[in-house]
Amino acid sequence: MTRIATRKSPLALWQAEHVRQKLQEAHPGLNIELIGMQTQGDRFLDAPLAYAGGKGLFIKELEQALLADQADIAVHSMKDVTIDLPEQLELAVILAREDARDVFISNHYACLDALPEAARVGTSSVRRQSQLRHRRPDLTIIDLRGNVGTRLRRLDAGEYDAIILAAAGIRRLGLSDRITQTLEQDVLLPAIGQGAIGIECRKGDVTTLDLIRPLNNRDTQLCVHAERAFSGRLYGGCQLPIAAHATINGQKLSLTGLVGRIDGTEIIRDTAQGMTDHIEETGRGLAERLLSRGADKILNEIIR
Repeated sequence: MTRIATRKSPLALWQAEHVRQKLQEAHPGLNIELIGMQTQGDRFLDAPLAYAGGKGLFIKELEQALLADQADIAVHSMKDVTIDLPEQLELAVILAREDARDVFISNHYACLDALPEAARVGTSSVRRQSQLRHRRPDLTIIDLRGNVGTRLRRLDAGEYDAIILAAAGIRRLGLSDRITQTLEQDVLLPAIGQGAIGIECRKGDVTTLDLIRPLNNRDTQLCVHAERAFSGRLYGGCQLPIAAHATINGQKLSLTGLVGRIDGTEIIRDTAQGMTDHIEETGRGLAERLLSRGADKILNEIIR
C-alpha cells in the first residue's frame, strides 16, 4: 500500500489521481490510497495570501503527514512549494510540465487589452498584480482567493470583469472552454514552478523512491530547479512579486526572471543562458544580475 497525501480541492485531487494512475501504469497491481487533507491555506480564505502566511500554508499539513509516517508521498503544485523544505524531506520527482502560462478569463471582453479603464480584475497573486499594473495601471486589481470553481463562480456573479488563472489548472479540470485569452510570457511571466506537479517524500525511503522514480521528467525537473535557485537567491520563501520560467533545448537552458514593484511602477527583467549541468549557477547568477540592477531595493522594501 502506497499512501498519497493531497489537498482536498478539485485540482489537487485531480493531480493526486493523475499521480496514482501513472504509478499504477508503472507498477500494475500497486494498491494506492489517497489521503485528502485540508490545509491552512484552504481554511484562511478571507485574507490575501501574502498576509495569511504565504504559499507554505498549502503544503505544511501534507509535509507533517510525511514526517509522522501517515503518508508515503505528498503531491503538490510546484508553484505552491516553498524554497526551503524540512531537512528530512525531498522533492524527488517532478512530472512533465503542463502549459506554464496564465490565462485571461472574461464573460464580456475578448482580451486583456480590451478591458475598459478601471475594469475590475481578480487575482490573489502579487506577481500577477505587479505585471498587470505595469501594463495597465488603470485597472482595478481586486484580491481573489478560493479554488478554481469558486473563482469562476465569482466572475459569473459579476464581482469581476475578468480574472487571471493558471492555464494548467484550467486545462486539467477540463475547463479550457472558459479561457478567453492565453497570456504570453512577455505579458505575464509565470510563477516559479507553474504548471508542474511535484512529488515529495522522506529522504532515505528507498522503497518509495524506487516506486516514484519512473514518473520523473528530467527536463521539467531541471527547469524547475533552475527557477527555484533563482527564487531562493531572491528570498523566495515569501509571497513576493517574483517570476521565472526556464526552457531546455538539448543541453542548454534558458531562464527568464523578473522582480517588480507591486504597484507596477518598476519591472526588472532579464534572461540568462547556461548548460544543464550548471542549473544552480544559472539560476543564482540571473538573480544576482537583477539584484545588481535594483531588485534588492525593491525586495527589501517589501520585506520590511
